[in-house]
Amino acid sequence: MSGKTYVIADIHGCCREYLNLLEKIRFSEQDELYVLGDVVDRGPEPVAVLRDMMLRPNVYPILGNHDYMALMVLKRLAVEITRENWQNHLTPEDMRAWLEWMEEGGNTTAAAFSRVSNGEREELLSYLSEFSLYEEVFTAGKRFVLVHGGLRDFREEKPLEEYHFADLIFDRADYSRRYFSDPNTFLVTGHTPTPAIWQEPCRYEVYQKNGHIALDCGCVFGGRLAAYCLETGEIVYVDKQ
Repeated sequence: MSGKTYVIADIHGCCREYLNLLEKIRFSEQDELYVLGDVVDRGPEPVAVLRDMMLRPNVYPILGNHDYMALMVLKRLAVEITRENWQNHLTPEDMRAWLEWMEEGGNTTAAAFSRVSNGEREELLSYLSEFSLYEEVFTAGKRFVLVHGGLRDFREEKPLEEYHFADLIFDRADYSRRYFSDPNTFLVTGHTPTPAIWQEPCRYEVYQKNGHIALDCGCVFGGRLAAYCLETGEIVYVDKQ
């Protein structure tokens, strides 16, 4: 029996909700799961989520802006300080990156990384560095373009590999605009909480219009975590606990 393909976005360290959602969809070895970035930051258990994802060969992570910020800062901090580099290892740019990361909720990830061994820290950073920038999935006669944020300066004829990484992880899609003329091609994103798209503060629902499927239902902000099945269009939610 063939499995199903699911997409989840913006877990943000909400490990309990993430595991509950996998249980609710009965996620198995025959299924596949794409995670649309922002695995870490803000929520209480970012390392626990990463540990679980690392153990599942059928989970495919896509880079989000929070994952990128965490990776860049933690890689700098993970370098051993020696007599030769202690005076100039951390630059003013490093400190600005640290402060920006903290302002964006990086404190929970920094605290979690401080509690793991050096060996596991290296494994986690290596895993984060392998997150893809985008994925294309063809299933059920449809094409799904999966990115964290959007496609800045979109042109339909522009190959995905020509987009700069910042265009994919920091941009916010224009949900009022249909990007792909093919009605069977969909842009699947996280990053922008769906209440902001709906323009309804408490509407924590997946947004599906104009060829868009937006999946960040604001779990870490008290909303919900959503899993979307690409083959059936079924949506399964778990409320923030």
